[in-house]
Amino acid sequence: MKKKILITGGAGFIGSHLVRLMVTKYPDYQFFNLDALTYAGNLENLKDIEKFPNYHFVKANILDAALLKVLFHKYSITDVIHLAAESHVDRSIISPLDFVYTNVIGTVNLLNTAKDFWKGDLSYENAQDGTWDKRRDHLFYHVSTDEVYGSLGKNGLFKETTPYDPNSPYSASKASSDHFVRAYRETYHLPIIVSNCSNNYGPNHFPEKLIPLFIDNIINEKELPVYGDGLYTRDWLYVIDHARAIDLIFHEGKIGDTYNIGGFNEWTNIDLVKLLCLQMDKKLGRAKGESEGLIKYVKDRPGHDRRYAIDATKLEKELGWTPSVTFEQGLEATIDWFLKNKSWLDNISNNSYQSYFERNFRNVGEI
Repeated sequence: MKKKILITGGAGFIGSHLVRLMVTKYPDYQFFNLDALTYAGNLENLKDIEKFPNYHFVKANILDAALLKVLFHKYSITDVIHLAAESHVDRSIISPLDFVYTNVIGTVNLLNTAKDFWKGDLSYENAQDGTWDKRRDHLFYHVSTDEVYGSLGKNGLFKETTPYDPNSPYSASKASSDHFVRAYRETYHLPIIVSNCSNNYGPNHFPEKLIPLFIDNIINEKELPVYGDGLYTRDWLYVIDHARAIDLIFHEGKIGDTYNIGGFNEWTNIDLVKLLCLQMDKKLGRAKGESEGLIKYVKDRPGHDRRYAIDATKLEKELGWTPSVTFEQGLEATIDWFLKNKSWLDNISNNSYQSYFERNFRNVGEI
C-alpha cells in the first residue's frame, strides 16, 4: 500500500526539515503538510520542494476537528507524523491555555480522527492476533520532548522508562498529549509510536530560541541575556539528525514503543554561549572575546529545569542511529546558514517575533 502521510507542523523548524527529507527520499509516498502558519510556521522553509509532485500543503489548524475529518477522507490518509505544537517555555508561562488547546486538545482531535478513519483495520479481532501491528498499514507517530521527564540532578540520563515529572505549562501540555497517545493504543488499539527528543538546533530555527536569538544579537551587537547562573545544562540535537531519526523510527520502530532521541552531548548554557561567541567572532572578523562581552546574566525564569540529558542507547542499539555531526560541527553549520540567510532572519525578527514579545511582556508589566 502506498503511503499517504499527514505531517502536522511541517512548516515549522523540525517539521520543515522532516518534510524535506521525506519528500525527496520517498517519491512514491504522498505527503500532506498541515500547518496553521502561526508565528513559527514559515513556508519559506520549504520553497525548494513546494513543486514536488508528492508534496501538498494544507493550511489548517489541528483544533478544527471537522476539517481533519474531511482531510482524512479526501486524501485517504494512511499515517500521521504529529509535530504541530506550541513549544516555547517562556510563551507557556505567559499564556498556558494556548498550550493546552494546541498540544492537548489538538492532539486528541488528531487521535480521534485517525481512530475513526482507520477503524476497519483496528478491530478487536485484529488486535487480539496482532495483525494490526504486523501489517503496519497505519501509524500515528507522536513527536514529543525530553522536558516531560522534568529535571535531572548532576548525574543520570533520561531513559524511556523515566517517570514523567513536568515542571512548566509547556512540558505539562506535552506530557498530557503523550499520555493520550498511549491511552489510545490501549483503549482503541491505535498503532502508535512516541519519541522524546532533546533540544534541537540548526538552520531555519525560529529566533526565540537560544542559539538563533544569540546569533542575531551578536550580529547586531545586542546583549546576550543568560538566565540565572548560566549553569543550566541541555543535551543538543542537530535538527537534520533528528529528522533522520524520525524517518528511521517511522519505518523500523516497534509499534507501541517509545524512543529517546538525543545528541549525546551536554552543554551548560554559559559554555554554549561562549563557544557561540568564539565561532561568531571568527566568522565576523571580530577580535577574540569581543562578542563574549555582550553576555549579561538576567533574572531566572520560573520553573527552570536544571538539567536535561537523553539516553539514546535504545535507538542506537535497536535501529542503528547515531548523530552525524559533533555539536561544534553542527553549530558552525548553523552559524553559516544564518549568516548566508540574514534576510530570512531579519524578516522573522522584525515582524512576528519582536511584536509578539513586546506586546505580551508589556501587558504582563501592566497587571
